[in-house]
Amino acid sequence: MAAETLARAGVGVVLFERMPRLARKLLLAGRGGLNLTHSEPIENFISRYRGAAPHLRAAIEAFPPADLRAWCEALGQETFVGTSGRVFPRAMKTSPLLRAWMQRLAALGVEVRLGHRWTGWNAKNQLVFEASAGEITIDAACAVLALGGASWPRLGSDASWVAPFEGAGIEVAPLAPSNCGVRVQWSEIFRTRFAGAPLKRIALAIGDESARGEAMITAEGIEGGAVYALTPLIRNAIATNGRAGLAIDLRPDASESDLVARLARPRGKQSLATYLRKALHLDAPALGLLQEAAHKAATPLAAMPADAVARLIKSVPVEVTGLMPIERAISTAGGVSFDAIDETYMLRARPGTFVAGEMLDWEAPTGGYLLQASFATGRAAANGALSYLARRSQI
Repeated sequence: MAAETLARAGVGVVLFERMPRLARKLLLAGRGGLNLTHSEPIENFISRYRGAAPHLRAAIEAFPPADLRAWCEALGQETFVGTSGRVFPRAMKTSPLLRAWMQRLAALGVEVRLGHRWTGWNAKNQLVFEASAGEITIDAACAVLALGGASWPRLGSDASWVAPFEGAGIEVAPLAPSNCGVRVQWSEIFRTRFAGAPLKRIALAIGDESARGEAMITAEGIEGGAVYALTPLIRNAIATNGRAGLAIDLRPDASESDLVARLARPRGKQSLATYLRKALHLDAPALGLLQEAAHKAATPLAAMPADAVARLIKSVPVEVTGLMPIERAISTAGGVSFDAIDETYMLRARPGTFVAGEMLDWEAPTGGYLLQASFATGRAAANGALSYLARRSQI
């Protein structure tokens, strides 16, 4: 996005890519349909970035979801809004969009050099790259770095940029996993029976915050959209207390009193599991989760009174002992501090060098927010570079 913005303004652009192929992480995102952005009101949208929202507001307001959709459709890729409010290209994959985008960049005169890994700056403030032919240096009027975080390192973003940044005195918040699964010490019987099973139409809560959606039980814990939305809070709780307490509401659309009323009805000769399945439409994974919680509390589920069972259904306690590794996370928290850049995304310590995308210190849940902020900051950094070049030409 930065390359396109600069090239449209008539600037000569060379796009250096570490990997042998462009946009590998974007291609991976396309396996799930390429969720480009979200259609919710802009204030709600910006709030998803939590503490980074004030820093990202200007970039996103300058290039909001509607503009991203228009950009996509100008490349011949019609978009649509799904039932969840998420926005996708009609093709539901990346490759048609990427092909059209590369053709546009070529038409704008953007030169692409693959297999070039940026390793830092030399004493002359030149950009240094490692390539198959050996080390090369580049004198550039300005540079936009979009080097990614540390998730999915095999696709190119392995955080190797952190060392040269810190060596240059640029503040970088420690990189950490975001939008990732969490570790739970399940009993062997629960793990064996339910690993890979979905938890549908649930709500997860930590403290006063909750998220509705679905999740997946894994052999090591839980993952899925409802978990990802709470990753920042879970990570902070683990950092503070060494653990995090989650509560799973298996029936978020029913009140506790309603559940108590249903459970008060005679169940005849039915087992409690059969009764719960029929009366409350709890499936096997949900019932297994109730049994797991009852086992850990040393109170058999069948021995609990109706009000206790209802409370448990509305708030199944799950102790999280850790996050899955950053290599398996969808995205990354941490990165270049916003204090290290000015309002144009230029590094204060390196005039003429701009940063964008996931290497900045922000995070967001899945749902289109990750790509939207990446596109918007790429465009903002390029506009900052244009302003810098204009100032230099007047000196």
